[in-house]
Order: sequence, then C-alpha cells, then structure tokens
Amino acid sequence: QVTLVESGGGLVQVGGSLRLSCTAPGRTYIGRQYAMGWFRQAPGKEREFVGRIDWSAGSPYYADSVKGRFTISRDNAKITVYLQMNSLKPEDTAVYYCAARIGTRLVTSEDEYMYWGQGTQVTVSS
Repeated sequence: QVTLVESGGGLVQVGGSLRLSCTAPGRTYIGRQYAMGWFRQAPGKEREFVGRIDWSAGSPYYADSVKGRFTISRDNAKITVYLQMNSLKPEDTAVYYCAARIGTRLVTSEDEYMYWGQGTQVTVSS
C-alpha cells in the first residue's frame, strides 16, 4: 500500500508558475519498480494524463499539452516527485493528482495506476 499526498496547488496568473509536490508519508523507501504519474481533471472533463517518471534512471514523459512547459523530477532521498509548471494557461486549471503504479512500462491510462493522492487544486486566472 502506498499513500500519496499532493501539495503546492493554488491560484496563479496566466504565465505564472507553480510547483506541485507528491510525497509518500511514512515511507522510507520506494522501489525502482514503481512509476509515478501526474494527472489532472478540469471541471466537467475526464481526468487526463499529464506526465510520468519512474524511480530508476528513466526519463520523464509528458503529454503533448504540457510538453516544454511542465517538468517532472524526483528526489529519491525524500521520496518526493515534483511537477514544475511554467507558462501556465487558463486551460491548465484543474485538480492535479499524483498516482503510483508497479511497473516502469510507459503507461498513460489512469486505469493502470493503483495508488492515488487526494488531489490539489490549481487555478490559473486570466
């Protein structure tokens, strides 16, 4: 069982930046077999994939809608994954979730992720 907690959401103006964090409280180690994903859900829309990273040497992967603006990184010592969001747009407004799955195969479907955080709201005002 992996418990995930997101933080860092808030209200930001168009063009601004935010950094979200996803931690696993109570865990001192998370195996290399895990991959971490970021998803978001805007009002009235389905949850969509934003990006992912695994705990091995794999490179992050991003959805086209955020590529070049968002960056996913990890701190293995802190067991924390970050989502740095730059050049934010109103369409980035959503609840952002981090999720974890066992397996490092590139997966973008939310159905493949078995552990989820509670989400953090990001609102981009124009």
